[in-house]
Amino acid sequence: MFTGIITDIGTVRSVEQRGDLRLVISCNYDLSTVDLGASIACSGVCLTVVDKGEDWFAVDVSGETLSKTAPGLWQHGAQLNLERALRLGDELGGHLVTGHVDGLAEIIGVCPEGGSTRIGFRLPSSLGPALAPKGSVTIDGVSLTVNEVRDEPDGTHFSVNIIPHTAKQTTLRDITPGRQVNIEIDVLARYLQRMLDARQH
Repeated sequence: MFTGIITDIGTVRSVEQRGDLRLVISCNYDLSTVDLGASIACSGVCLTVVDKGEDWFAVDVSGETLSKTAPGLWQHGAQLNLERALRLGDELGGHLVTGHVDGLAEIIGVCPEGGSTRIGFRLPSSLGPALAPKGSVTIDGVSLTVNEVRDEPDGTHFSVNIIPHTAKQTTLRDITPGRQVNIEIDVLARYLQRMLDARQH
């Protein structure tokens, strides 16, 4: 489990096809405190540390993960939002995040709003019912609060505000229209949606 509070930005140092895709990711973590087999969320995707060095760790990205996550993340030079797994006793500053991507959203607008930046997204309609104003959503691993939600013919539109601190500490500082991002809906909404679906059958 994670919280959606990013603690580092990693850079993909190398990519190698080994059946699965082996990524070496540079980071600022003290890797002596990271065990092999530990989980690290990489832009919202829970991945397992399979090797490490003084300033890097390696993960394997499966074909299934590649097919379900935003394009451009798993290539040389890409920057990734990093978060180590939650430990008992840690402060829960965001919300409970599993590191399992539910779908992709496309950025449809970016505009300044006061000292913050408002970002609009389009999400497949199938995930729309799991979003609610003032509810939580995870975007590329970042826990954010939903401002508004509208159901439109081309999907569900929603927006969030990015404060300067969040922009500085995450890859959302470089966000542009047309880009796709990983979306994880709130885990409670996921279970509620499943129960509602089961009632209808």
